[in-house]
Amino acid sequence: MAIVEPTAEELTVLQDEAVLFTQELIRIDTTNFGGNDPARWGKGETEAADYVVAKLREVGLDPVVHESAPGRPNVFVRVPGSDPERGGLVIHGHLDVVPANAEDWSVDPFSGEIRDGMIYGRGAVDMKDMVAMILAMVRHLARSGQQPPRDLVFAFFADEEAGGVYGSRWVVANHPELFDGCTEAISEVGGYSITLPEKDTGDDVRAYLVQTAEKGLGWGRLRATGRAGHGSVPNDENPIVRLARAIVAIDEHEFPDEMTAAVRALYDGVTEITGIGWDEDDLKAFLPLMGGARQFVSGTLSDTTNVTMLDAGYKGNVIPQVAEASIDCRFLPGHQDDLMALLDELSGEHVEVTMDHVGISLDAPREGALIDAMTGALQAEDPGCRVLPYCLSGGTDNKELKSLGITGYGFAPLQLPADLDFAPLFHGVDERVPVDAVRFGARVLLRLVRGS
Repeated sequence: MAIVEPTAEELTVLQDEAVLFTQELIRIDTTNFGGNDPARWGKGETEAADYVVAKLREVGLDPVVHESAPGRPNVFVRVPGSDPERGGLVIHGHLDVVPANAEDWSVDPFSGEIRDGMIYGRGAVDMKDMVAMILAMVRHLARSGQQPPRDLVFAFFADEEAGGVYGSRWVVANHPELFDGCTEAISEVGGYSITLPEKDTGDDVRAYLVQTAEKGLGWGRLRATGRAGHGSVPNDENPIVRLARAIVAIDEHEFPDEMTAAVRALYDGVTEITGIGWDEDDLKAFLPLMGGARQFVSGTLSDTTNVTMLDAGYKGNVIPQVAEASIDCRFLPGHQDDLMALLDELSGEHVEVTMDHVGISLDAPREGALIDAMTGALQAEDPGCRVLPYCLSGGTDNKELKSLGITGYGFAPLQLPADLDFAPLFHGVDERVPVDAVRFGARVLLRLVRGS
């Protein structure tokens, strides 16, 4: 049976659940500190997975849980479609979040408090809002007893914020059968709006950015070695100094801007809407038009490297033998090998560069039936809006699904206020999402699965 238009009461329940689930998921502290030490994992991911399982079972669904290690559960449920010949769609989210220092926040980062029309908390946009919208949508399908046009696989992964080693990467390697017959996927950091001036009228028009590409990533370490000694004795082989020189050399390196296909499509789309052209020799000059997406787009104009942590020494009057720094590298398609070689060169002979985790870059088709369905769902809820492709500077679990031949997109739809600086909210202080945006997103996702 085809999915029919929900009643007004059903639509209200869908939206109310999406908001409530966002709050309740935020209240489950799923902080992921990374690493392989179970003592640092906490109980949050298990509690969140249990929450998801309970909400699915309430409506008669039978989810399965695969635990990659104690306390690292991954939850799955498949809803069969009416056309078994069509490729299935994976709709996935992650349950973990990055740490939050409560002293920096204006609210408890795990309160899920609503203030001034915003839901506050760690994970509000990354990505418990999307998980909540997914839960609300699949519960509606189950309650109404309707069958989508294609198989839908709903996945709730652990460990995305540490590269998916205990989440999507482990699941793909150990349980690929969960995704049998699936050809496409949607997940986080796409489908949100920016506001642009329309060239003919000057009126504001919303453009929704569907993530069709994402940069590759390399998380690694700079390890400097030298000669240990007493702090009172001159030492020209101090590893901390060697590490500092490498950090400065890497930080001061200016990567050239480069226009990838996805960024070009975004820039051209913005020009078509606004009538404002862009200069190939000054790509950054166009960034102010990107509004809340500015930082994401800025990060896709070149390769980037950022030192994120330092570890050296054990006593104030002792020169150590080793000093280390963690580094986060993001590379454009085809740039991985060149970037690694550059890091070796910039670091110098006494600093070893090691990559602990590498994720591929992605570039999905910008046209096709799924893109059309996304566009139709957005325009049905926001008539007159535009839909544009863009490249994400970060990474998602779509990287791992790619190895199974599944083409992934970022589509967590949110209609955002024009003045909301959206990108800095990811991993930022006072992370928050508009209540109305979550309600909007739940409606759009339901339209998408009805029409895809």
